[in-house]
Amino acid sequence: MASAPSPDVLRAPLVVEFPFTRSLGPVQSAFLTGLRERTVLGVKTTDGRTLVPPVEYDPVTADEIRDLVEVGATGTVTTWAWNHEPRRGQPLAQPFAWVLVQLDGADTALLHALDAPGPDAVRTGMRVRIRWAAERTGAITDIACFEAYEGAAQGGAAGPHDGVFDEPVTGIVAHARLDYVYAPGRAQTAYIKALSDQKTVGERCPSCHKVYVPPRGACPTCGVATTERVEVGPRGTVTTYCIVNIKAKNLDIEVPYVYAHIALDGADLALHSRIAGIPYDQVRMGLRVEPVWTEGARFPDHYRPTGEPDADYDTYKELV
Repeated sequence: MASAPSPDVLRAPLVVEFPFTRSLGPVQSAFLTGLRERTVLGVKTTDGRTLVPPVEYDPVTADEIRDLVEVGATGTVTTWAWNHEPRRGQPLAQPFAWVLVQLDGADTALLHALDAPGPDAVRTGMRVRIRWAAERTGAITDIACFEAYEGAAQGGAAGPHDGVFDEPVTGIVAHARLDYVYAPGRAQTAYIKALSDQKTVGERCPSCHKVYVPPRGACPTCGVATTERVEVGPRGTVTTYCIVNIKAKNLDIEVPYVYAHIALDGADLALHSRIAGIPYDQVRMGLRVEPVWTEGARFPDHYRPTGEPDADYDTYKELV
């Protein structure tokens, strides 16, 4: 049985979300454009099987395959699992079944949602058909879901298809999103709480005596637990850096700017942060820097030059 999390360890929701843009080749373009037109296309392999969804290369021979085949909008459930609590962005808002459906004329199964009143209404071998979305754009969501069906087969019957449609879909944007509850653990909780007081705290390995910032709770070299907390910085040395020339979405910083690895005084591991207060083309290895905090911030907004002479390379070469 899992133990309850310590009240002293921080926990917070974390969302990783980004749009993924993909250009489509002729096979995937035909498949998604076909869905927009209420047509399901598969692809014929060199050994005569029909794969749905289609792929661009034969999974057995690795040969490129382009022979498109229209299959039915009806099929048979080959296996299934009941989804009691649908999540954000899933096909249906109410409980439903995830099903693998072998469409009529296909030799492989397509994963999608089945609208059913409950798990007792779902079984392997049941007949289903596609429920098309009212508005279709050329995406897998053009299939709204599957529904139970007892009638005759509908749609194509493994007949050849040229894959030609008006205004073909040539690219898609898929919005990927992962939702977590993140607990940083004992060591990083102490690190984060110290930042609230504008302090940087690491932990020292009792074996090799290296100080790790941010702390990891264990020494990655010696494999032993670290518990001795050590305040480091606030000043440090630029060990290496890169010049950013592409403006990031939702980041209000004009390009070019510099991100650098900074070895804080007393630390044996460099952390990274932005360098400002100096022209980007004057940032260099060995530059001495200090943190700049904005009001109410929980971590430095950036680092700026201290005006000290550059650090000698030998003092930070192990951290490059």
